Amino acid sequence: MAFEPAAMLIATFDTDGDARVTRAELEAGVRRSFAAIDTAKAGTLGYIAFADWAERYLGDRNALPSPFETDSDGDNRISLAELQAKMREFFTRYDRDKDGAVTRAELLTIRARAYGDDRVPPPGRKPRRR
Repeated sequence: MAFEPAAMLIATFDTDGDARVTRAELEAGVRRSFAAIDTAKAGTLGYIAFADWAERYLGDRNALPSPFETDSDGDNRISLAELQAKMREFFTRYDRDKDGAVTRAELLTIRARAYGDDRVPPPGRKPRRR
């Protein structure tokens, strides 16, 4: 099991400690994270500032969502509204029971094992000798 970077971020928005994130907590959390990077109070982030946001809040400058998919109007700037819209898309996907809140269980992703993980060969193949 794993967390996608966006899921990991959403989990941090649980402000009341009930281990659930509501849409209101999502909106407020995205607003706080955006404001922390928008130190000039410009209301938008360029792609480099967005990469700074991604590194700080998603763990890596190249983590998804990318600035290209978040910049819905194609002006090479990310507004708070665009970031909130993109994070709402993730939230909606994670909210499997559609109750308006996401739990840690809903934020988990089941990851299929790729060949080579733990050196376990696919069925019918013998392990390679070293």
